[in-house]
Amino acid sequence: MSSLAGTVLFIFGLVALGYGAGLSGYLKAEAGAALSQFAVGVALPVLLFRTMVGADFHGAAPWALWATYFTAVAVTWSCGHLVTTRVFGRDPQTGVVGGVASAFSNLVLLGIPFMLGVFGEQGFEVLSLIVSVHLPIMLASSIVMFEIFGKHGDGSPRLQQVVGMFLGRLFKNPLIIGILAGLVWRLTGAPLPDLLSRLVDALADVAGPVALFAIGVELVGFGLSGNMRPAFALSAMKLLLMPAVALGAAWLFGLPPLSAKVAVAAAALPSGVNSYLIATQFGTGEALASNQLTIATACAVVTTAFWLTVAQTVFG
Repeated sequence: MSSLAGTVLFIFGLVALGYGAGLSGYLKAEAGAALSQFAVGVALPVLLFRTMVGADFHGAAPWALWATYFTAVAVTWSCGHLVTTRVFGRDPQTGVVGGVASAFSNLVLLGIPFMLGVFGEQGFEVLSLIVSVHLPIMLASSIVMFEIFGKHGDGSPRLQQVVGMFLGRLFKNPLIIGILAGLVWRLTGAPLPDLLSRLVDALADVAGPVALFAIGVELVGFGLSGNMRPAFALSAMKLLLMPAVALGAAWLFGLPPLSAKVAVAAAALPSGVNSYLIATQFGTGEALASNQLTIATACAVVTTAFWLTVAQTVFG
């Protein structure tokens, strides 16, 4: 077995262990929620803080990196929306959910430990440049799309209400706080005190395994119930179309090899729970988003290995 295949299997193996623990009843759903809360609320923000303080971003080409990744997002989101509405005949609001589900990668709980395992600290530093703008851009895009396609007057949220709600969540988001705190500390030029550095390292080093295990436990609560055909179609776009577009865009924009491989790998990751949360927030497409998340995560163990191999071949 190649080292790449072994790393991918190890990463998704932790997800599978969490899923088995939840499915068997050994751990309750509350345990998965608590682990996820710890990972997102404490460990991963600390990891991002440490990265922002000490990372060397030279050569990461952030503008080209962002252009590459969000070109893939835009193309896949548009296709997901069109397939949901034109092929499966769903209403435009559900089409927005279809677009979000097909383009919103799980860059945090899955992506961060994945990049650390496959590309090491340098790969994670490149990913952190995407993570730093990913959530604001995706949430803002969701707000705009729901405002465009929303049916107002039927009790659906208005733009001002939704903007205020999401902005409040955004600036209270622990990941955003971790990134901003790290950037502020970096600007001071001061080293981390020894005790603080040890505390940061202790929390940051457990972030990846805890996050992966938490994903597995929480997946048990999603399951599969109807909407199978559109969910499979959206999963195919997430796992096949989006990384293919990222691969072409990385070549077009001339990304350095490591940045290109990270962009393709990030695009190849399955959807995260945020697509389901957005569907719940707007009261439409919850079952579609739930099924798509489960299917994409299950299939990603094969497709991510495939795209990593392709990216390694193309970019060296």
